Amino acid sequence: MIGVNRLTSNSELQNLDLIDLLSERHTLVRRISEKAWNDQSEIYISNSEWYIMARIYKKRPTISYVTKNVDISRQAIHKFIKNLAAKGLVKIQNVENNKKEKCIQLTALGEECYEKNAALKAQLENEIAEKIGVKQVNILKDILKLDWRI
Repeated sequence: MIGVNRLTSNSELQNLDLIDLLSERHTLVRRISEKAWNDQSEIYISNSEWYIMARIYKKRPTISYVTKNVDISRQAIHKFIKNLAAKGLVKIQNVENNKKEKCIQLTALGEECYEKNAALKAQLENEIAEKIGVKQVNILKDILKLDWRI
């Protein structure tokens, strides 16, 4: 799975600063993850749609909560939610005692897709660990979880 459309050669990576290194690696693993999903599924799900699905997995947040807590424009979030609903991945319901608010949750199909994709991402993480070492992957994850105070 690894190595799909390498973005930058290793020699080019040596000259990048932290911000650009993070960006290059993020883009690479997202592209590989997206390809892995699309190679095994009939349902195309964009990275932004996955991002929204991750925020609502096993929850029933309001759409306004999602809008405030996802770093995508309000209009785009509404578009992505409509797309997800059209694909049968989410259902939108009225909030009890509130005519304005709507809540969103994954359907059974949405949860199944989310869980299959989580397994694909775990497989990719294992492949990365095989290449750079389990200890290095764990160190990297710990560093990324730290409060950087920025």
